[in-house]
Amino acid sequence: MVTSESISDSPGRAEDSAEPREDSPPKANRRWYQIPFAAAVGAWVVMLLSLTPSLLPRSGIVQGLVTGVAIAIGYGLGVLVGWFVRQFTERYPSDRSMRILWKALSIVVLVTGLLMLLRSFQLQSDLFELMETAAPNWLWFPVTIVVSALFAFIFIGLSRLIRRGARSLGRFFGRWMPARTGRALGIILAGVITVVAVNGVLLSGALSVTEELFKSSNGNTSEGTVNPDTEFTSGGPDSAMTWESLGRKGRDFIGGVTKPTELADFSAKPPAAEPIRVYAGIETGDANTRAELAVADLLAMGAFDRELLAVGTTTGTGWVDEQAVDPLEYMFNGDTAIVATQYSYLPSWLSFLVDKDKAKEAGITLFDAVYAVWNELPADQRPTLVVFGESLGSFGAEAAFSGLSDIQNRTDAALFIGPPNSNDLWKRYVDNRDPGSPEILPVFQDGEDLRFAGIPSDVDNPPTPWNKPRALYLQHASDPIVWWSPDLLFTEPDWLMEERGRDVLPELSWIPILTFLQISADMMTSTGYPAGHGHWYGENQTNAWASLIAPEGWTQAETDKLHDLMALNEK
Repeated sequence: MVTSESISDSPGRAEDSAEPREDSPPKANRRWYQIPFAAAVGAWVVMLLSLTPSLLPRSGIVQGLVTGVAIAIGYGLGVLVGWFVRQFTERYPSDRSMRILWKALSIVVLVTGLLMLLRSFQLQSDLFELMETAAPNWLWFPVTIVVSALFAFIFIGLSRLIRRGARSLGRFFGRWMPARTGRALGIILAGVITVVAVNGVLLSGALSVTEELFKSSNGNTSEGTVNPDTEFTSGGPDSAMTWESLGRKGRDFIGGVTKPTELADFSAKPPAAEPIRVYAGIETGDANTRAELAVADLLAMGAFDRELLAVGTTTGTGWVDEQAVDPLEYMFNGDTAIVATQYSYLPSWLSFLVDKDKAKEAGITLFDAVYAVWNELPADQRPTLVVFGESLGSFGAEAAFSGLSDIQNRTDAALFIGPPNSNDLWKRYVDNRDPGSPEILPVFQDGEDLRFAGIPSDVDNPPTPWNKPRALYLQHASDPIVWWSPDLLFTEPDWLMEERGRDVLPELSWIPILTFLQISADMMTSTGYPAGHGHWYGENQTNAWASLIAPEGWTQAETDKLHDLMALNEK
């Protein structure tokens, strides 16, 4: 017969007996000291740190999200520290001492929390001013508090649920094995179940739902977008693609082609030809099929007889920034052909996480297909060939080349806009920048062939000759897409050890884990600012193209005029 005594004496069951171990604190003290107090201190400290500034200003909702997640992280760290301390002490505070500590902590948390909220609000206001946008109002405070409390509750609740599950599993396994082994196995199994549930169920399910939503949106047409229905655009009467197959962003790109009348108004002379725009949507086939159809359209429309041929890699949804392509059509008075393809339904920041290989494949296949035709032409009959890409599109555009020499050998110019930190070529040249040049605006090999710029005047740095063919990276000191990296978790980057950029607060400092969390949040709100800030390059791309491939006779006055026109069109 199994008795209570035999259960108490059985291996692995000692901790389940009614009598506490001699080295354990009283039950009430254990509850106060082991988890809540240490966790509260950790949550408080990390909460304060989460209110420090990052690259971009945060609304109350975004700040609440960051702070809520930070509180949960601090709570977990506090639990870990409390557990570690308990392994090396046999003395615990009395109930009276704990009550005093809790009251003191409550006062400190209230006072420091309010002071830090006020300071954070001021810093956020300073950031909004740097970004040339309106500062937040008083609603920032209650929104931040409520949202942070909500997310902290959710994440702490989930962590405690996982912890409880691990304990239950540990007790279950402890029936047949030593208690420590059972607990360890319970923790491991709970961790595995959590990872599988998050990655295999929640994330994949959320990704599938998100992709379906954007796929559905891809079938819509933006208000005001109409088919030009000309022989010089995809989706027209002689195109290999139908208007419907282009997708929403493809239709935006094709429908936004600069009209001959607009070109004539700008240059005061008739355009040489109607601009050519070619686009292949994701639903036309795989990457090779899209590239083949795009080249077929280029050939049918006479693109290789134009003065300029531009090959672009899109962002995740297939978006092509009008501010990147319109200037080319104005500068070359319509004697242009611009081609791009779609490889994803997802927005760029999400595609960056799950569709990077598709972006790379799209960039390689399209450029190689275009180059194969271009390279067969007599050298004196080839159009000027340029390549460009923005954000994840720059990653794809880069992928077509092995390095700077390859870019110069096979193109006349390359423009990479807002490159993600993981871009292979970008990282190579930034890491090997000239000594003394900052990471936010590096100089590579005295700027002879490749340059980096944030604002138009940066292309003159250094003030030395710039050879042709040229390559240029546009990157802002405040662009989280450029500076986000998993390395931020535990490694301070060079750009945070250098003097801050022109639109970055000097108060921004690196904090392990927290800076990664803050820059990750910045990525979600990286656009919506005037050109020159965050991840929006806008009309400054006009100046970039002018510095790379200005046509013969083009003047600075024309660049300024076109820059102002692009800024006006953006509004």
